[in-house]
Amino acid sequence: METLYTAVVTAKGGREGTVKSADGVIDLQLKKPAEMGGEAGYANPELLFAAAWGSCYLGALGSVGKRDNVDVSEATVDVHVSFNQEGTASYVLSAELHVHIPSIDLEKAQKLADAAHKGCPYSKATRGNVETKIIAE
Repeated sequence: METLYTAVVTAKGGREGTVKSADGVIDLQLKKPAEMGGEAGYANPELLFAAAWGSCYLGALGSVGKRDNVDVSEATVDVHVSFNQEGTASYVLSAELHVHIPSIDLEKAQKLADAAHKGCPYSKATRGNVETKIIAE
């Protein structure tokens, strides 16, 4: 394995803290979402994870589209990352990726979406650990 890039982010204070990248591009205050007793209007780990996964996923979809000669340049993905309670003191994530690829039928879109999920590094990292649904729309 050859490392092409390493991101370095320092987190401090957990869900009521900050995240700052070594290069200064990210410098955010975090708060629990209002639905979890926090404050709306701030970043949280699930938002950041959804944003990163969606961006990476579209890169994988682009590779699949190129391989299959399908234009996916206008595709979008809405990534839903849920923070779930399991039992009394355990928490797990779940996710849904809602994929929209204009100008192709749903069956073909679902095949492309599933293929991108197989190749996306974030999807690989979560496979078997995060219940995930890939839904072409």
